[in-house]
Amino acid sequence: MNYGEKMLRDGALEGKTIVITGGGSGLGKAMTKYFMELGAQVAITSRDLEKLKTTTIQLEEETGGKCLPIQCDVRHYDQVEQLLAQVLEHYGHVDVLLNNAAGNFISPTERLSANAFDTIIDIVLKGTKNCTLAFGKHWIAQKQTNCNVLNIVTTYAWTGSGYVVPSATAKAGVLALTRSLAVEWAKYGIRMNAIAPGPFPTKGAWDRLLPGDLAAQFDMAKKVPLKRVGDHQELANLAAYLVSDFSAYINGEVVTIDGGEWLQGAGQFNVLEKIPQEMWDMLEALIKSKGSK
Repeated sequence: MNYGEKMLRDGALEGKTIVITGGGSGLGKAMTKYFMELGAQVAITSRDLEKLKTTTIQLEEETGGKCLPIQCDVRHYDQVEQLLAQVLEHYGHVDVLLNNAAGNFISPTERLSANAFDTIIDIVLKGTKNCTLAFGKHWIAQKQTNCNVLNIVTTYAWTGSGYVVPSATAKAGVLALTRSLAVEWAKYGIRMNAIAPGPFPTKGAWDRLLPGDLAAQFDMAKKVPLKRVGDHQELANLAAYLVSDFSAYINGEVVTIDGGEWLQGAGQFNVLEKIPQEMWDMLEALIKSKGSK
């Protein structure tokens, strides 16, 4: 047995339809694959339809499961409503929403434009709100029970963290949304939970956050008491459990999976205080060059 092995029994998610925002790559893709392996039919969504289609083909071949790619910008409520309508038309019902779509970049806050700040707020907080509201209204109107929403937050949602202030602000809002609706919507048979991951490196996200040789200079594994970063299957195992019926009595919980990192030093990116101004100039140029590709 090791931490990269699959946890739940075969068929644990049989009969469930799960919608995953940001499901085309990184951690979203890892969770999508495991849900399909466990028998769920899934819909993945992001703004990049071609990436979604590529992921769908790959995962259907690897798992033998069903995956529906749908283009959607979660910042726009009308697009979220269209997403829901397409899922219902294709699968007939939906049982689980996993709000995974996110955006982030590191920067001293005074260097950020108002628009840059808003971009992260809109994707993370507004996007989560849009999806949760649309799906929740549907479930309530249909009197459909045994539904649940799983949100991906972060440990600095409750501690705060310098240099990722828009993300910390947005994730704190998502955390409050999770806990508030866990109480308010429980009477409708809707559960609300969240996962707060520590370092789970993905190439795309971490290349944007720590481009060049910064990843080596600021080795996140050194900040974790277990002295390693997370394996994607570990997060997928936890997510699968929380959206399954095995967790039917868990509601309003935020599960931290970070190897003890936040207990050792709150604020995942506070270490960036050590970066001199000239390096910030270089970093900003690197981030902009990656964003323009």
